[in-house]
This record gives sequence, C-alpha cells and structure tokens, in this order.
Amino acid sequence: MLGFDPLYIANEGKLVAIVAREDAEAVLSVMRATRYGEDAVMIGEVTAEPPGRVLLRTALGSTRIVDMLAGEMLPRIC
Repeated sequence: MLGFDPLYIANEGKLVAIVAREDAEAVLSVMRATRYGEDAVMIGEVTAEPPGRVLLRTALGSTRIVDMLAGEMLPRIC
C-alpha cells in the first residue's frame, strides 16, 4: 500500500530456519508446541536449480527473483 517491500524492511519477531528435509516435520512440531510458534509453517525448499537464485511465488501464482538489497539497509532501532 505504501510502496514498501516487506522482504526489505525490519520485521522483528520472525524466524526463518533452514533444516534438512527429513527433519522439517519434527522441527515444525516442536515449534508449534510453543506459544510463539503455534502458527509455524514451511514456506519453501532449497533446490539445485536455478543455482544462486532465490525465487518467490507470488499471490497471483507467478514467480519472481528475490534480489539482494541495493544500497544501505535501514537501521533497526529497538
């Protein structure tokens, strides 16, 4: 709405954990058993193709490349 991309602004209180596929369900079960992790979900997977790229599936069903942040990151003041 304001033109800010939520991938590039401060979003405190979130966790992205990269775990082996065979451990994913066990990790999710443990996270979901906690107060702050009850809504934990798997949001993606690591694949060999395309190498060196992070792809995002949009709400419309298309795919886009998630680029590295250009310029300076905004400071996070807590």
